[in-house]
Amino acid sequence: MTTPWRTARRPLAPRVAASREPVDPARIGRRVVRRRAKGMDAGAVAAALEEARFDARQASRHEDLADDVRGPAELAEWERIEQLLADAAPDTVYDPDADDVVQAELAADAAAAAAREAELREAARVAARADELQALRELGTLEQTEPREGDEAARDELTRRAGSYMQKDVDAWLAHALAAHLGHYRDPAARQAAADLLPTQLLAHAALLTELAHLAPGADVDQLAFAARLAAADPEATGDLAAFLARARPGQS
Repeated sequence: MTTPWRTARRPLAPRVAASREPVDPARIGRRVVRRRAKGMDAGAVAAALEEARFDARQASRHEDLADDVRGPAELAEWERIEQLLADAAPDTVYDPDADDVVQAELAADAAAAAAREAELREAARVAARADELQALRELGTLEQTEPREGDEAARDELTRRAGSYMQKDVDAWLAHALAAHLGHYRDPAARQAAADLLPTQLLAHAALLTELAHLAPGADVDQLAFAARLAAADPEATGDLAAFLARARPGQS
């Protein structure tokens, strides 16, 4: 298979930035209150609550503070802690480590951070594979490479880098691999998943190649280059043609 075209070497994708927790003024306010309240008894919390209510009344007089979310969040947190101590045994002091609400938030934060970290690792993996595929296409050896799990995402990354320009050589490579069940496409589940991960014209191209292989076993890849042009011009009609040829196979109803 000859490479239809190649792009000039593009600079590597920028490194994925470190994950950062989005700034949330309300959350910051609650954390400040919890730090202040740690070790306070009910009386001290009640005094702090009155101070927070006074500040809220003062803030309500200023139009520039109308959109403030931190102040109301702090007030609500003082009210919650006051109620928590009211329901607790006498002489109980506030301890964030024993606060179920706080612990639930910390667990949720940890889970969200782990999810963000996993997303960053996956993005880095996809970027590295896209770099590898780019190098292979420039060496002219992409067609000898078997696809791996996740190469659909690497294809999308290459397309993104090219400004959404269709990566014809990469699409042709994946279509032939899908039709011939190469690499991870040996697994029927991977081929099924590809239907949701790859564009219509690529899937139509692969379907037509599959049927042409039954019509002309051993046909050279270059002889079937027209299939890609048909799929690009009219994916729906190409898919219909592939379905028709499949029904016309000997032994097929």
